[in-house]
Amino acid sequence: MAMATSRCLVPLVIFMYSLAISGAIDGNWYDAHATFYGDMQGGETMNGACGYGNLFEQGYGLANTALSTALFNRGLTCGACFEIQCVNDPQWCIKGAGTIKVTATNFCPPTNEKGRPPWCNPPQKHFDLSMKMFTTIANYKAGIIPVRYRRTPCIKHGGVKFELKGNPHWLLVLVFNVANAGDVTNVKIAGSTTRAWIPMTRNWGQNWQTGTPLNGQALSFMVTTSDGKTLTFNNVAPPSWRLGQTFEAATNF
Repeated sequence: MAMATSRCLVPLVIFMYSLAISGAIDGNWYDAHATFYGDMQGGETMNGACGYGNLFEQGYGLANTALSTALFNRGLTCGACFEIQCVNDPQWCIKGAGTIKVTATNFCPPTNEKGRPPWCNPPQKHFDLSMKMFTTIANYKAGIIPVRYRRTPCIKHGGVKFELKGNPHWLLVLVFNVANAGDVTNVKIAGSTTRAWIPMTRNWGQNWQTGTPLNGQALSFMVTTSDGKTLTFNNVAPPSWRLGQTFEAATNF
């Protein structure tokens, strides 16, 4: 179903800093390794364990990566952004390539299958990049390269977006296009009639769910990211919202 996009009808944003900032974004570099999957057009990188769909339509494009178990953190890191550089391998690192910046959109699962490389097995920190991102910093024939990485603020265009899915009795909301920390840790929803904030639970990746009927009501969201910042997006979806639609807030983190 084609997605419809609507701007916030009554943009009222409450911006709060948590007293306890998690420090998810820092300037320290850490060691890891990287491979790639898919093709130069992004084949096989669409959809994935974070719950995103068409990464081009959702603003992520080819600047994406799957994470090993140690980094994926059961999906809590979905939406986070990383800066990565190829290091200590002059044979395969592209000289002067600098760094790439990617968003975590998928999971690189561990394996015990004979003959398959265990690069994504715990406790290894590993990035399975899109082919485009990998070949920006290294020769594709390398297969696997040593890298350094750090968390970096996500730069996104437009406001936070909410895709409504599920059924009339169960609402599933994909929260995406989140700037700065990028990874959402808590979501609450409120209807224009019920008014009270209803905690949503994580279903998988960045899909959040509620069983509270909210049909025919304008929807507002309260979203918290891993750095402790909370934003409230009032009346993001009008009372006439339908499943399959995506609504964009007027602001972002």
